[in-house]
Amino acid sequence: MLKDYVLTVGLEIHAELKTRTKMFCNSKNDPDETRPNVNICPVCMAHPGTLPVINREAVKHVLRVGAAVEGELADFTEFDRKNYFYPDIPKGYQISQYKYPLVKGGSLLGVVLTRVHLEEDTATSLHEEGDYSLVDFNRAGVPLMELVTEPVIHDARTAGNFARELQLLLRYLGVSDANMEKGEMRVEANVSVQRFDLSPDLRSNLGTKVEVKNLNSFKSLERAIEYEYNRQAELLEAGGEILQETRGWNDATQSTYPQRTKEEAHDYRYFPDPDLPTLMLREIPEFAPEALKRDLPELPSEKRSRLERDFNLGAEAISIFVEYFPVALFLETVAKSLDTDRSAVALAVNYITSDLVGLAKGAGDIGRVFETLKFGPADFAALITMIQKKELSSRGAKDVLAVMYKEGGKPSAIAKSKGLTQKSDEGELKKIVETLLADNPKVVADYKSGKESALQFLMGQGMKATKGSANPEMLKNIIKEILRK
Repeated sequence: MLKDYVLTVGLEIHAELKTRTKMFCNSKNDPDETRPNVNICPVCMAHPGTLPVINREAVKHVLRVGAAVEGELADFTEFDRKNYFYPDIPKGYQISQYKYPLVKGGSLLGVVLTRVHLEEDTATSLHEEGDYSLVDFNRAGVPLMELVTEPVIHDARTAGNFARELQLLLRYLGVSDANMEKGEMRVEANVSVQRFDLSPDLRSNLGTKVEVKNLNSFKSLERAIEYEYNRQAELLEAGGEILQETRGWNDATQSTYPQRTKEEAHDYRYFPDPDLPTLMLREIPEFAPEALKRDLPELPSEKRSRLERDFNLGAEAISIFVEYFPVALFLETVAKSLDTDRSAVALAVNYITSDLVGLAKGAGDIGRVFETLKFGPADFAALITMIQKKELSSRGAKDVLAVMYKEGGKPSAIAKSKGLTQKSDEGELKKIVETLLADNPKVVADYKSGKESALQFLMGQGMKATKGSANPEMLKNIIKEILRK
């Protein structure tokens, strides 16, 4: 039975860091460059006689991540050569860290971390149709953070949530854009499966580890883990043996496939890079743990707590404001304009998360849309105030907001020009209702015979006749009053 098996997952996540230049040379670090082999130099192309120089900003970026996850920041660190031959490794080795990483331990979203270290990225292999491949060295030497978790994850959803949270954290810290579609963040899952009755201590009795690569989305990560759990459990149940190997993920078939046998650390023949100095980080004031922690921005976990505390938001709304920083900034500016009135802010949250975010989704990146809105937070706050004062109906407010989004402008002027200002003139509404009832005698008869749905029809017709500008409560009361006569 598959339920007799336990899943254990550890993650390895690489993220390209946002720096002006590459890790060990002054070639430009530009993830948006489309021309091949333009951001290169003799150092990142491994020409004989060239020497690497450590990128200070990249080191600081990784230390800031370590401070954010409350890891142990290194006093001493060094870079190592990780030896292997592959077309995208121009030197025949990769400069990485092995024994002395920049960060040890820490945790994020309850998942314990093993280490966070710094290395250089590889070039990009382009497999063309036919019997050849091309290599683009623009990415070769880009500073790359690698984060490794302990094997403490036991379901696919937790793994996906951890990766999502790390992406948010990197963006909040400003150390990486971490766009998975661009390859700026790459996730690998180490998956093992074993029987419950054979593994009373999950940490010391892990099953054979299988590494899954080619995971270019959070959904792919979760599906690959679920697939591997089923594949390995079924194989063990049939008396088979799990091979320690690297497997790829095929999105089209929703399955993994063998790539190569898994290397061990000794296969890479690590040794300290003789061309790079060791670093005594405690001697650099800006790298002191206290200084790094003091300069941290508000982190995603802290923002969640504050939004819940200050605005009494639900989980769904909080997730939008935490994921999209410009949307959160927009809300907080609107809240100030509304003097943080709880009921007004709650109404603003509803219109932002449902209507405004809905409009932004149709235009692409939500965050960028909010940064370029054709109206400001003060105009939006004015719209909310009009709704509260019953100067606009819900329908009218949505129509005004749509115009503001498309063309800009003041909500009061738009409402007036479009005839959307809510009608609360009792005499005017009575005339509209009397005409409406005269035109719908059958519906009137249905209501008087006890059909409550007839009232909703009449309400709808009344709102239509007034283009959504009628005060709904007043309209309803007038309809019922006249029908009682």
